[in-house]
Amino acid sequence: MTETGTIRRATAADVPALVDLVYDLAEYEKARHECTLTAEQLHTALFGPTPKVFAHVVEQDGELVGCAIWFLNFSTWEGVHGIFLEDLYVKPSARGKGYGKTLLAALAREAVDNGYARLDWSVLTWNTPSIDFYESLDAVSQEKWRGYRLSGEPLAALAKEAQ
Repeated sequence: MTETGTIRRATAADVPALVDLVYDLAEYEKARHECTLTAEQLHTALFGPTPKVFAHVVEQDGELVGCAIWFLNFSTWEGVHGIFLEDLYVKPSARGKGYGKTLLAALAREAVDNGYARLDWSVLTWNTPSIDFYESLDAVSQEKWRGYRLSGEPLAALAKEAQ
């Protein structure tokens, strides 16, 4: 429980609101045109026969106002799983109440309780409010590492080279 909201695991009934939150985040990140998530896709990912994605939500007065959507990764160096936080978002109207920190704390609890080694995420370089928040938690920037991504046509082209 936070100031006036509850942090809990997402349920199937939360999927439409979660999709809305993801689109809100995409808008904030100036990439709304790249977001194509559907409720069916997210429902399958979260609640299908073999879920690979998990979510925590913030519920305030019966409305979802924030979420943390995550999945497991694996450290070959440490030999255990970790959590990769794909999306952390709190609606602007609900910010300043500790929801972001409480969502991160819930994921830290997941990691500790399950013997996972770490909690990782990415942040856009221009998102200084989030960077300041993460640094206030003593999170460490992975400046020695640069992320890369294959998607769309380059992904398809490389896949054609597989035997």
